Amino acid sequence: MRTFTDAAKKLVLTTAFAALTVFSVSLGNCQAGGSFSVLSYNVDGLPQILQDGRFPGGNPALYTPYIGAKVIPYDIVNVQEDFNSHAALYAADTHPYRTATSGGAGTGSGLNTMSNFPFSDDIDRVTWKVSSSDNGNNLTPKGFTWLRIRIAQGVYIDYYNLHTGAGTGTADETDRDANIDQLVAYINANSIGNAVIVTGDTNSRYTRAADNIRDLLDVMTGDPWVSLEQGGVPPAAGSADLVWDSAVNYATPLTSAQYPYEFVDKIFYRNNNYISFTPYNYNLPDATFRDPSGDMLSDHYPLSANFKYTLNPNFRFSDQFGGPHGTSYNDVNSLPVNPVVQAIGMRSGSRVNQVNLTLTNGTTLVHGGTGGTGNSLLLASGEYITSVTLDSAQYNGNTRVFYASFATSLGRTLSGGATTGTTVTYTAPAGWQIVGFHGRCGDELDKAGVIYAPVNQ
Repeated sequence: MRTFTDAAKKLVLTTAFAALTVFSVSLGNCQAGGSFSVLSYNVDGLPQILQDGRFPGGNPALYTPYIGAKVIPYDIVNVQEDFNSHAALYAADTHPYRTATSGGAGTGSGLNTMSNFPFSDDIDRVTWKVSSSDNGNNLTPKGFTWLRIRIAQGVYIDYYNLHTGAGTGTADETDRDANIDQLVAYINANSIGNAVIVTGDTNSRYTRAADNIRDLLDVMTGDPWVSLEQGGVPPAAGSADLVWDSAVNYATPLTSAQYPYEFVDKIFYRNNNYISFTPYNYNLPDATFRDPSGDMLSDHYPLSANFKYTLNPNFRFSDQFGGPHGTSYNDVNSLPVNPVVQAIGMRSGSRVNQVNLTLTNGTTLVHGGTGGTGNSLLLASGEYITSVTLDSAQYNGNTRVFYASFATSLGRTLSGGATTGTTVTYTAPAGWQIVGFHGRCGDELDKAGVIYAPVNQ
């Protein structure tokens, strides 16, 4: 199920207001990178009647407002078990971009995101296909969420929030392994070529032989805890648990001396050929997330990390233009160090069905369906693509790319589709060329941005 955030609704209204406006975007000197902070926190928001003394002082009605204020310093926050006290959480928080609740306990997943950076697409809420009846795992639709977050011009992160099934019984382990498999399959299908961050309550430990959390680590670049506290190597499966979070320790706030212990709340990250993350300042800010009497605000510890990111100087990205539909694509991992475009093509009718590029090394990049009429432009020696103009409009309730026009360094053009008046033009900086795409597509082109590289002809 997809849910519109307030920010997404604002974006829709802004787009409608700009229906007769022409935008031109020229990418000048881009930043080389930046940094941001993330926090993952199971806020223990089950209704009070279900608390049943699960840990000293469990009281979401009392503690949720504290949590809402304490998450403010973090750039992107993922919370789990955000159920019946959701309104209190957001009332105390000031992040400008926040997901809408999917409902209280029993109807909602409890998964929400607060961010200082805008959401590029609608949230996708996915429920686990397998859920054990043990430990109350099937009493509410647990699962994961996906968001695309824009942290700078052309810099997008696929951001995931998850909460797997709890318990260590045979059925629990089997079902949780299925949860991780489902998440990995989704990432492989929907985040191709994209930079990714996954955070949440995995209910898993590397040390448990029955847990398959390594399957998630295998499709990611790393885990800040493993990188910064374990020397880059996760604990061996079947080795002794590095357990700290027992009830006897709730009274004493964690310090960095406890960070080598393993917690079920985790953060993962994945680079692509444009964005490279370097995690630092792994932290469990337990002492901060307590009430004035020193009691914990949840039965989980908050988990945070800071990331520096650098951008590959061989590429630059435009923003994306169009609608939040179809499946994501990103050509950056398919591009050589010095890409040269041999031909540009498209299929179109009343809308743009497909765009494609062929590089001189034989690589073909195709996005969209097979409808419409095909047309292409074979580039001359030394000729390269300098700009693209895109128009969008609604078709069957979805925003699609209706028109595209490419221009080359020799003044030639390739165009197709129908103009609409809602327009953007992406122009390569001097000495750069368009060599690839990123966006969303299905049978037609839903959203598109371009990738630039230096002219090396």
